[in-house]
Amino acid sequence: MKNTRLFLYALMGILLFGSCKKTTKDSIDNSVLTKERIVSLNGALTEILFALDVGEYVVGRDVTSTYPKWIKDSIKDLGHVRSLNIESLAALKPTVILGTNSELNSDMKQAIQNLGIRHKFFEQDFSVDGTKSLISELAHFMDIAEPRVLLNKIDSDLEKIHSFQHPPKVLFIYARGAGTMMVAGEGTPMERIIELAKGQNAVQGFKDFKPLTEEALLGSNPDVILLFETGLQSVGGVDGLIKTTPGILQTKAGKNKTVIAMDGALLADFGPRVGEAASILNKLLQEYAE
Repeated sequence: MKNTRLFLYALMGILLFGSCKKTTKDSIDNSVLTKERIVSLNGALTEILFALDVGEYVVGRDVTSTYPKWIKDSIKDLGHVRSLNIESLAALKPTVILGTNSELNSDMKQAIQNLGIRHKFFEQDFSVDGTKSLISELAHFMDIAEPRVLLNKIDSDLEKIHSFQHPPKVLFIYARGAGTMMVAGEGTPMERIIELAKGQNAVQGFKDFKPLTEEALLGSNPDVILLFETGLQSVGGVDGLIKTTPGILQTKAGKNKTVIAMDGALLADFGPRVGEAASILNKLLQEYAE
């Protein structure tokens, strides 16, 4: 009987010790990742990894992965996913490769699969629910507890947004110098972030992006013009934008020089800062709303 009691006490001790090592629902245990070498081929995925406190295991990234800003100088840039060199990727000796179905073409996905390395191609939907799903799916794939703090922050940021009686019409221009200027149509991530910020996309009648024309500019007559910070810099700032864009001075935005520039990754990636991006844009739009 005495030996039986000793055995039971020992067994209880083992079980108690094991239960103490379990991760609680809202905590994140990253100890299982200490040997991982992650290549992330999407800006939102990279940002989520850092928000989950596992960014230190990222050894390679695509060109859109620019946040946190210091990673541009410390993590290998593999370039754009559409021109990715599979040999350069393999040379990093990754244990995990992450990307999205919409950005990786079938040839590159097959090349990654042929490496025989653990990988995951996620579906990315540019919406609040889509971002939350992406966060949860990535955490699950990396065997990390669901990060409620990230999901709750998105909601709390969105609660700060102010509605307008007359939503300002916002024209997003993607610029890479005066020679390359595109406007965002229906269904684009830019339209969706504008709508989250309670603005209205100034252009209708087409999907995706198309070249900016004087006719389209005058027809949309935006209250506000929105660009990435790098895009505005590429055309010489607000004055350069006005000088190099025919018809812009005939619009409300051009006459009043109502131009907003924001960080591209924050504005367009629909990562864990999506609520913050919409809240900041909404605050900037308040100045121009009627």
